[in-house]
Formats: sequence, C-alpha cells, structure tokens
Amino acid sequence: MMTESEFIRASEALFEHIEDQIDENGWDFDCRFAGNVLTIEAGDGTQIIVNRHTPNQELWIAAKSGGYHFAEQNGKWLATRDSRDFYDVLNEALSAASGEAVEIEEL
Repeated sequence: MMTESEFIRASEALFEHIEDQIDENGWDFDCRFAGNVLTIEAGDGTQIIVNRHTPNQELWIAAKSGGYHFAEQNGKWLATRDSRDFYDVLNEALSAASGEAVEIEEL
C-alpha cells in the first residue's frame, strides 16, 4: 500500500494525464479539477466524475453507467467489485458521453 502522500501524488498525476490526453486528442470535453475531484463534462452537459478517496486509497468514477471504486493492485487500478480496469471503465464512459471513440492511454 502507498503512503498517503504517494497516493495523492499518483492520483494527481493520473488526473493531469487524463486532462492532457483529452486536450491532445481534441475530444469535446471540459475538465475541471477542484479538491479531490476531476469533473469531465461533455458538450451535451453529461458529466463523468473522477475522484480520489484518500482514506481508502481508492479512485472513484461516477457516470451514467454507474459508480465504480478502484484500488491499486500490482500497478493497475482495478474495480473493487469486478476487477475491471480503470481505463476501460473511463474510456467507455467518455465514449458514451461524447458519441465517439475515446481512448485515454494508460499512464
């Protein structure tokens, strides 16, 4: 398990990476990072919320498709419920919100 500082640094790097990937690829999303929350808003107003939950060292995604909690396991962020990969869930949510294929590459 990471220290709290390591977790915060890792999650901030991940949030920055997501924003950079969206900007570099020109996908139609607005990103806002405040506190522990990265809000990604599609052109139609649909929001995908990515946040960190520091006490549990989890990343959470909230989207129309549902809510997901991810814990770091062997260098990957996997869903605590079904072991789905963080990037798979995020890319599905972003693609559904934008109506086009979105693929954030792994950090």
